[in-house]
Amino acid sequence: MKTRKIPLRKCTGCQEMKDKRELIRIVRNDEGVFSLDTTGKKPGRGAYICKNEECLKKAKKSRGLERSFKTSVPDEVYESLAQELKAIEEEKLRQEIEASKKGLWE
Repeated sequence: MKTRKIPLRKCTGCQEMKDKRELIRIVRNDEGVFSLDTTGKKPGRGAYICKNEECLKKAKKSRGLERSFKTSVPDEVYESLAQELKAIEEEKLRQEIEASKKGLWE
């Protein structure tokens, strides 16, 4: 059986090549609106970042997103992305806690 190639993308914060599924895609659509794309299927120009706030801070400091999108990124976008990343991290933590509770009861 043929092994499938794993798509790699570079994080704009830490500059590391990682599996595409380990990263979150930030998308800028035709209207210039920025959003997080957890599915990787939204239309528009995309840049990838790790699923933690540290990489977002590094991307802001090094202007990695500006370079990727070839345009300036307002501070409000960084703030909203940080809030969305926090929500994703909290959801992931809640799922891990529920999974561990489920394992204890079985």
